[in-house]
Amino acid sequence: MPFVKGVTPKGAKPFRKGQSGNPAGKPKMPDLKEAMARALGEQAKDGTTALDQIIEALRRKAAQGDVKAAELLLARGFGKPRESVDITSGGEKIATPPIVWVDAKGGE
Repeated sequence: MPFVKGVTPKGAKPFRKGQSGNPAGKPKMPDLKEAMARALGEQAKDGTTALDQIIEALRRKAAQGDVKAAELLLARGFGKPRESVDITSGGEKIATPPIVWVDAKGGE
């Protein structure tokens, strides 16, 4: 039987008005921050945490000249520096053209 708007097919069990088709709702996802904190906070045999080991490994790589490791350490430790964009031309500001509104009938 083809679909006809407004007609309920025989044997169908539509939802009652105001009733959800999924009363329990979407299942909750595990808290990723909490899981990461738990995993990185676990202590190794030498008494350091996984986070300490990661930071130390990044520090060693940065000290050996790994620019990406240095950028990551500095950005996470002190925040990323703001990037500015110069929208000038030879030191002069670029003039923006005036905006002219035109209605649908062709008049201004």
